[in-house]
Amino acid sequence: MAGHSQFKNIMHRKGAQDARRAKQFAKVIREITVAARSGLPDPATNPRLRAAIVAARQVNMPKDTVDRAIKKATGAGGGEDYVEVRYEGYGPSGVAVIVEALTDNRNRTASDVRAAFSKYGGSLGETNSVSFMFSRVGVVNYPAEVASEDDMLEAAIEAGADNVESTSEGHEVTCQVESFFAVRDALEARFGEARSAGLDWRPENTVTLTEDTGRSVLKLLDVLEENDDVQNVYANFDLPEDVAEKLSV
Repeated sequence: MAGHSQFKNIMHRKGAQDARRAKQFAKVIREITVAARSGLPDPATNPRLRAAIVAARQVNMPKDTVDRAIKKATGAGGGEDYVEVRYEGYGPSGVAVIVEALTDNRNRTASDVRAAFSKYGGSLGETNSVSFMFSRVGVVNYPAEVASEDDMLEAAIEAGADNVESTSEGHEVTCQVESFFAVRDALEARFGEARSAGLDWRPENTVTLTEDTGRSVLKLLDVLEENDDVQNVYANFDLPEDVAEKLSV
């Protein structure tokens, strides 16, 4: 029985990993579709498409899958017609939440997002009801080994970035949204392709969570992120280390 149970557990984990990978692929393909239609289907002249292709590499998407997605988006028929939608609301303990989605059915997505907020003690608000609590910034990340702290700081300043945070984990460069593509391109010309690069919502202030409220907030975020239409979820909470350890058990 033990061997059988172990095998079943391994198969279950593999199935969960495969499902997660398929969901990641689906989200990236949607972004590639929208990016390819927003300009030329050439990443050299389409910054958003280039960023989407970088995201595809991060989830180990095969190149032929990326190429098919671009061809489908720009070919006859073009596949699904996705639109960008942003939802804002409050979760448990007044945590502010921003949800970015790409959807081919606004009514379905709005209904799903509203239901998730309601089920886990939150409420969906109007557009801009919580985004004023966040700053919209460009973020470019590099592994620590690509440059020293001084070299990265110097390059980032020359590129027009606002700030650099360097740790043993890597370098995080932040900049204004308007400068994002110029900063990313300048850094990539010097250090090669970034580990990740994109636009982010950064909270101005955070809400510290307890074990109970933390569990509810994390469940809400998990459900939102599991939605096929949802691309990104941001929230302004702080989870103390001891609380995070309890919730991870």
